[in-house]
Amino acid sequence: MSASLKSHSHGQTMVLTISNPEHRNALGPEIYAAGVEALNVAESSPEVRSVVIAGEGSHFCAGGNLQRLLSNRQQPPEVQAQSIESLHNWIETIRAFPKPVIAAVEGACAGAGFSLALACDLLVAAQDSVFVMAYSNVGLSSDGGATWSLARALPRATAMQLLMCGDRIDAARLQTLGVVSQVCASGEAMASALALAEKLNSRAPNAMASIKELVNEAQTAPLHTQLAAERDHFVRNLHHANGGEGISAFLEKRRPGYR
Repeated sequence: MSASLKSHSHGQTMVLTISNPEHRNALGPEIYAAGVEALNVAESSPEVRSVVIAGEGSHFCAGGNLQRLLSNRQQPPEVQAQSIESLHNWIETIRAFPKPVIAAVEGACAGAGFSLALACDLLVAAQDSVFVMAYSNVGLSSDGGATWSLARALPRATAMQLLMCGDRIDAARLQTLGVVSQVCASGEAMASALALAEKLNSRAPNAMASIKELVNEAQTAPLHTQLAAERDHFVRNLHHANGGEGISAFLEKRRPGYR
């Protein structure tokens, strides 16, 4: 069975499922390309307000396929470089995607799978899930933005411990460190992620897009620049139809109907 990325709708949420259970949902170029295509479709669809990424079966993603990597050693270096570029294109697409993206993690979340989960806006994980930056365990350095994400999310020593030592870390510890958004019972990651998506879907899509863009920019912008960006987004959202609807609904003590 070849690896694929399955897609289905759950209300206003697009669910993307990494399907390669024979290899614990190991990633490959066909999945990267499908991921970018799916998000491009979702971005232009008003019916989609959020995306959940999960793995088929009992694991989220074991990372890269080691057999494929071993085979690529017999190819020119450009072959592997192109594969990583495809992964990175998907990572950047997730980051730039204007709607919330949630990772729903069960079981193993390793290597590039961990990088993928870190690229999402929110991370829901089962209490018995296990995370590991497995690259150094097989003599490799990380990809998928792992160093970028962990260096911003964690103290340097903690990021180095995960990246250099390849130590396993559980969901509860990552929640304490601020990496995991929500821990749930085993087998409930998808249900919990969909419930979180529903909460986000009920909010103004333009406000969600502004928040994501502002947080992304805040990591490099000086305060003065960030304040100006917050001003511009606030004014634009106030004068958006959803701004009027949100304020009116609050004052009238009713549920808002955002579009």
